[in-house]
Amino acid sequence: MAETVEELTVRYEDGGIETIKELDKKVLSKGAWATVIYRYQDWEPSKEQYSADRFTIRRYQKRNGEYQQKSKFNISSEKQAQEIVDALQEWLAIK
Repeated sequence: MAETVEELTVRYEDGGIETIKELDKKVLSKGAWATVIYRYQDWEPSKEQYSADRFTIRRYQKRNGEYQQKSKFNISSEKQAQEIVDALQEWLAIK
C-alpha cells in the first residue's frame, strides 16, 4: 500500500511480466482523498505486445496512513478521452 500520493501506481506485474505498464500519471488532488489520472498500456499475451495507450481516473482515500482505492473510471478509447477533453474545454469557455 502507498503512504504518499507519489507512490500510487497502476503498474502491475504477474508471473514476471509487467501486465500493466504505467506510462505517466497526473495528480489532480491530494489530501485525505486523492484523485489521480493515469496513462497506461495493458500487455496483450495473444499479440505479445502492449495495447494502445489507455487512461484511467482513480480516487483514493487515506486511512490508517495508507491510500486505498475507492473508485475508478476507465476511459475506453482515445475517442472517448478526446470527447471528455472537448466537453470540459467547452464548459470552461462558457465561464
